Amino acid sequence: MDLNYNFNWPMLDTVAGGKSVLDIPGLEIDDEEKANLFLLSYGFDFHNDEDMKRLWYYHRRSIVLLNEKLNYPLYEIPEILVDRKKLGDIRKLLYFASPKNAASPDYQRWSCAILKCMHVFVHSENDLFSNFSQEIQSQVLSDFQRSIYHNGETNKKYLKSEKSTLPAVELIDFQYKPFKTSSSTVIKLLARPEAIAMKVFDKLGVRFVVKDVYDVFSVLRFLLENSVISFPHVMPDQSSNNLCPVALFRETLEQYKYNHTGNEDFSAFFVRHLDANKQAHEHLRKFNEQTHNEFKFIKFITRKLIRIDKDGKRMYNFFFPYEVQIMDESSYQKVTSGPSSHDSYKERQRESARNRLFSRT
Repeated sequence: MDLNYNFNWPMLDTVAGGKSVLDIPGLEIDDEEKANLFLLSYGFDFHNDEDMKRLWYYHRRSIVLLNEKLNYPLYEIPEILVDRKKLGDIRKLLYFASPKNAASPDYQRWSCAILKCMHVFVHSENDLFSNFSQEIQSQVLSDFQRSIYHNGETNKKYLKSEKSTLPAVELIDFQYKPFKTSSSTVIKLLARPEAIAMKVFDKLGVRFVVKDVYDVFSVLRFLLENSVISFPHVMPDQSSNNLCPVALFRETLEQYKYNHTGNEDFSAFFVRHLDANKQAHEHLRKFNEQTHNEFKFIKFITRKLIRIDKDGKRMYNFFFPYEVQIMDESSYQKVTSGPSSHDSYKERQRESARNRLFSRT
């Protein structure tokens, strides 16, 4: 039996080895036919002008990302890879990213980095959210807006419903998480090896900030019992809770209900019991190496059935995921400063993205 020993090992690693295309050492494209077929199977026809305009657009976005967001000076990048006129043919990036074709190791290194950025831009900007962002935002946020009341006299916000017997929950703050810019999404995808564009679930989200842990769970109770969210649509593998395990919260309530003497108010009892028993309960935390341990919250991803109408007719139905985040005031204060702040988190994310762009694994 004659054996052909030639296999494209990096390609096989992405299909059968569980490795991301962002982590392979290079391509193996050495002629026009291979380059054209690669682009065509990827989704772009080299002979289609509109497709080429899109690829050059992603090339430009990638150079800007490297320079302005990841802080690589333009003089470090070979000029031929930056200047469209000097590069001339977008396929040269594929040739240069193939080790045996690269004019120099520097060309190969930077071509790979640019292609990685382009790849993530393509995936992050060609999804349902990109096409229907306004409709999605309106339909998701309207469910929450109906339950947020602002008292003009006291300038306080409350979560309440006239149809509910549940007490109103005072809100320290209620925020719409701003849509992630595509650059932000690209950096996130570059930074986390397990992340893919289809699994970026926090392009849209809301955040509740309340006084204490009891109010955190009161917000959850309100959202569930008033059907602001539909719990069957929650994605359980995306939930995080390093604030207070549900079992510990339940245990604390029961202890207070049956055992408190009346000499200690609820807030003091609650804090004391939580602190004394928190080591006996396991927190639910979805690992993210860029998130600092001091960042404590309850977070979950749920989905909304979005309906898109055109000219009075239903055109599309699809589920769209969004994030709900709830934290107490103490935890929120830590988010605004120190190692758990948003700025610190973003810098750790950028550093991870920079390291991954030039990894040789």
